Amino acid sequence: MKGFFRNGLGLLILSLFLLSFLSLGACGARMGTYADKVQPVSDHFDGTRYFNPGSPSKEGEGPKRGVFGWIWQWMAGNDWPEWPEFSDLPPGPPPPARVPIGTLRITPVGHSTFLIQMDGLNILLDPVWSDRSSPVSWAGPRRHSRPGLRLGDLPSIDAVLLSHNHYDHLDFPTLERLAEKGTPRSIVPLGNRDLVRDAGIPTVDELDWWQSAPLSSEITVTLVPAQHFSSRGLWDRNRALWGGFVVSGPSGNVYFSGDSGYGPHFREIARRFTPIRAAILPISPYQPKSSDKPSSDYRLRVHMRPREAVQAHVDLGAQVSIAAHFQVFQLGPDRFDDAVKELASTLEKRNLNPDDFLALNPGQSREWVTPVGNSAAR
Repeated sequence: MKGFFRNGLGLLILSLFLLSFLSLGACGARMGTYADKVQPVSDHFDGTRYFNPGSPSKEGEGPKRGVFGWIWQWMAGNDWPEWPEFSDLPPGPPPPARVPIGTLRITPVGHSTFLIQMDGLNILLDPVWSDRSSPVSWAGPRRHSRPGLRLGDLPSIDAVLLSHNHYDHLDFPTLERLAEKGTPRSIVPLGNRDLVRDAGIPTVDELDWWQSAPLSSEITVTLVPAQHFSSRGLWDRNRALWGGFVVSGPSGNVYFSGDSGYGPHFREIARRFTPIRAAILPISPYQPKSSDKPSSDYRLRVHMRPREAVQAHVDLGAQVSIAAHFQVFQLGPDRFDDAVKELASTLEKRNLNPDDFLALNPGQSREWVTPVGNSAAR
């Protein structure tokens, strides 16, 4: 029962969390507000809630629990292994103010937070600078490493892309700080506009799957499908959509999957956006198993383990993929190094170049330059 008594105060923390959570109000700004939708029923929307196409239930593929159950699981932890103590490595150097047309620069900040600099624009993906992934600052999964970039070292951000409303991807305090710094715009899946506006970002565009919006005269962003779910409170399961993004410009198509289980949508994204210059794919959490048989664990319906991420990389035909969602927040029963080790072993077993799928440290940038007049984009 060591997991239940994480920090020695499991039951007390759970009780205090519930009281704090209820005092915030499940429909409050930080939890998320959901205006009545005026959109037609589709293959992923039944008029009230979103769901994964092909799901046996329109409630989606995720665990049948809200944020309360998620915090309970984090504290109970069952037999989750201990991760190392906080890594106090210094952040990376400040990135350039801009990169020129034809240049793509990707910097992981940690977990699913990435700075994408391409073709004169600065784009931030799922920004989380908070110490905890939680609706409260004193409970919930704590970071195991500091962000790879200081928030104050960020260049001027032109747009924030948010894949879905889970706390480890949509962090309200970070959005408030970005709004204070003058971030003008965010692109979100349907149902998330009001929450992000409440953080102070003035322009928020909502997209459905396969809808696009221009970020500049050179760059377009498209929301693409993901196999996941949403919830931010006790009663809002799947009231907001989730997805990934393809950012297209002269330096190429950059794909960010957000959170997703493995599925046929990767091949469809490849069909519509070939060639993909770079893909950002999650590699945890998952239940480590010695068997190659598929797991019934829900995590593999809404997340990918490394060998599934490698298959997604192959399906996408990505020139390079970069790992996300590992070694920052402990959200599952895998050990600290499991995902990185399985990624390396899978690439070796499949005779793939290890440089084709990188597990970068936070703050460790990669840059690619497309020759002038030779656009890599679709």
